[in-house]
Amino acid sequence: MIQRIQSLFLLLSSAAFWTEFALPFATTDVASQGVMNDLVYNIHDSPVLIGLTIIGGLVTLSAIFLFNNRPLQKRLSYLGVVMAILLPLIAFLLIYNERTGDALSTINYDLGIFPPLVALIFAVLAGRAIGKDDKLVKSMDRLR
Repeated sequence: MIQRIQSLFLLLSSAAFWTEFALPFATTDVASQGVMNDLVYNIHDSPVLIGLTIIGGLVTLSAIFLFNNRPLQKRLSYLGVVMAILLPLIAFLLIYNERTGDALSTINYDLGIFPPLVALIFAVLAGRAIGKDDKLVKSMDRLR
């Protein structure tokens, strides 16, 4: 049922996860050993970031089709929230653990920081809409 608002929120959240493959987290002018050796830091520099992005995108996308099982759909949307929180946190940890003293002042954060925040917002909105939908269905069951 694509016409429900939570399906649209979950679709937008999933799209935000998938845009992470195209946008870098940070750039620098000074090459260093580790993740910044190509002057660009994106999710391709760490298998953990790739895994979190794929899991987050698939979880929020698969939650769209679980409209018959609203409690599971709500749990999956909140799992998408957790993935959207972990993705930038682990990215920042990897940047700060791998960089050298020379590159400390030359890191420029890029547009890749924003898609996890967008995914987080839409996954939270989807969870709230699923809760409202569940409450509506339960109230209608009481009237019968």
